[in-house]
Amino acid sequence: MIQATSLTLYRRLLGYVKPHWKWFAAAVLGYAIYAASSTALAELMKRLINGIENPDAGFRLFLPLFVIGMFAARGVGTFLGTYCMSNVARNVVHALRCHVFNHMLHLPGSFFDSHSSGHLISRVTYHVEQVTGAATKAITIALREGLFVIGLIGYLLWTNWLLTLAFLAVTPLIGGVVSIASKRFRRISRRIQNSMGEVTHVASEALTGYRVVRTHGAEEFEKRRFAAASEYNREQSMKEALTKATSTPIIQLLIAVALAGLVWLAMAPELMASMNAGEFVAFITAAALMAKPVKQLTEINSQIQRGLAASQELFGLLEVPGESDEGERTPDNIEGRVRFESVRFRYGEGLPDVLKGIDLEVAPGEMIAIVGRSGSGKSTLMGLLPRFYQPSAGRITLDGVALEEYRLSPLRQQIALVTQQVTLFNASIADNIAYGVPNADREAIEAAAKAAYADEFIVRMPQGYDTEVGDNGVMLSGGQRQRLAIARAIFKNAPLLILDEATSALDTESERYIQRALEEVCRGRTTFVIAHRLSTVERADRILVMEQGEIVESGTHDELIACDGAYAALHQLQFQEAS
Repeated sequence: MIQATSLTLYRRLLGYVKPHWKWFAAAVLGYAIYAASSTALAELMKRLINGIENPDAGFRLFLPLFVIGMFAARGVGTFLGTYCMSNVARNVVHALRCHVFNHMLHLPGSFFDSHSSGHLISRVTYHVEQVTGAATKAITIALREGLFVIGLIGYLLWTNWLLTLAFLAVTPLIGGVVSIASKRFRRISRRIQNSMGEVTHVASEALTGYRVVRTHGAEEFEKRRFAAASEYNREQSMKEALTKATSTPIIQLLIAVALAGLVWLAMAPELMASMNAGEFVAFITAAALMAKPVKQLTEINSQIQRGLAASQELFGLLEVPGESDEGERTPDNIEGRVRFESVRFRYGEGLPDVLKGIDLEVAPGEMIAIVGRSGSGKSTLMGLLPRFYQPSAGRITLDGVALEEYRLSPLRQQIALVTQQVTLFNASIADNIAYGVPNADREAIEAAAKAAYADEFIVRMPQGYDTEVGDNGVMLSGGQRQRLAIARAIFKNAPLLILDEATSALDTESERYIQRALEEVCRGRTTFVIAHRLSTVERADRILVMEQGEIVESGTHDELIACDGAYAALHQLQFQEAS
């Protein structure tokens, strides 16, 4: 069963080599030349001994030319095989890495909820290199040394087939050692790859959150956590090294025993009678030459098993179904009428409902504010609109059409999203505002920045709109990052706007500016505003109060205050805290 699985995995791996078959064929040709010229060394020894026993003037000239030709051919074969196979290897790395990364970009939100970024990054980097080692580096050795072994066995059979069969009697024992080692290599390799993901994960968390680590004095804690992850990786690597260091000498010893038995048999008078001195030396030379390629062939077993273990992880990832995108309609000229019909949602089977029968109709251009305590389901509800998640029951319509009937990418083009956790890319301010739009109009970028009141700090930057913001906008303050995110939403000019705590990182003065900007931006757009600070939503057309996944109140600010219910209680609590 394991062999069948390995064969299936390897066949799939070699699928990435197939587009580069011409380079691969050139590499095979090069290694064939290498194997033939290396095998000729045994023939050289035979002719040398025979030439010493029977001196000849012509042979004296031929032998040096034979040596030069043999090593020249070996050099050409080595260059051709090494260079062409390296070309195949790097193309495989590129293709596989892009395939995995591209697939990740289309996986559903639930997948990222259950996998850490460190483990996913490890798959794109470390795992791909391990797989490529099995798909190309191992094949390089297998071809070069395998063809050499085949050439030597052919030469041995041609020289004395009876002795050769005696020499090959040790082959089943070598196969048994390789089989046992393979199973252990695969098991350990899987642990090594998982531990590498953990090392990446721990390092990523500690380095990304270095401010929290330092303010809490947790440097020693993180050092111990990283050391523990790295130590486990070291232990597994040493187990792999022990297996490799044990199996290789055992195989070499078996070959040595076979070679010793060969010499003993060859010294028998009845066998020596059928072979001259040159043939005998050539036979022993060819048999001795086999030790090095056999050793290398057994050593690639660990590399193959690492690659197969990594390929199980990668191909398992590639088989995770992407986001459902079976819609055929393109949302053109969207009015912005949104309707939630008995929508329920849970994050997984067996888990409780996070949303419990949401019914809501929003008119085009209406501003809806959603308030409530943390964990009431506000952000989850808005995550359904761009189809980051699918409802467990019920449906959502846009302009009377179910969201599933729209093509996914065009649907999301109709939605601008600003969240509390702002994501900026290590690019210029202009590129961040016009993210995803190559060669964007500079005037439109500046207009969006001015509308978000970001222009006033951008013009003071060293290179203005061409200033690099650093990793996730590290060069900017929290309020500046938030204003850039709002400018990005304004630039997108989408008919649907979702503001999830969009003003949470702003100071009072900046918030006042942003409120004015949002009043302009929201005009003519269907807008959903999630906010904890109720002062930011008092002008909304309608305010929804959510508790435990349900809408418990709906109305304007004045109506809800007059009702003296949940909204009024929240408002009074915040008023008391502010005072």
